[in-house]
Amino acid sequence: MARPQERKFLGFSFTGGKEPKRRIAPQALDRCKQRVRELTRRTRGISLEQMTKELATYLRGWKSYFGFSQTPSVLRRLEAWMRRRLRSMIWKQWKRGKVRFRKLRQRNIGVALVAETAGSAHGPWRVANSPALSSALPVAYFDALGLPRLVDVL
Repeated sequence: MARPQERKFLGFSFTGGKEPKRRIAPQALDRCKQRVRELTRRTRGISLEQMTKELATYLRGWKSYFGFSQTPSVLRRLEAWMRRRLRSMIWKQWKRGKVRFRKLRQRNIGVALVAETAGSAHGPWRVANSPALSSALPVAYFDALGLPRLVDVL
């Protein structure tokens, strides 16, 4: 017999401790991330709106099933990872420094921060977590695109 935290059942596993909590099994999280990677590939040749529409359809179903998890921190981390992935994709779409500068300025980011970010030699994944891009493309931006939240906001 295995302990509850060592077992998984229908995509869920359990935490240790006095009162075990239902959590999403690591393999189920990995499958979700893999599916999100497939849906958000930059080489798909579709618009950001179409991509978020397809991603939203998948996430609504996934949330309906795994929303019964009792560990919301895992869902918050997954949500943040998805937004960072989308910011990275948008950053790549903007391509050149001049376009990046203009797009960030259109979103009311300060000139000094925009110049530092647009001229950055770092890759899109690292820049996607920068203060400039996080301010230019906040959570509300993705809400407006129709991307559902995995954790209900109070």
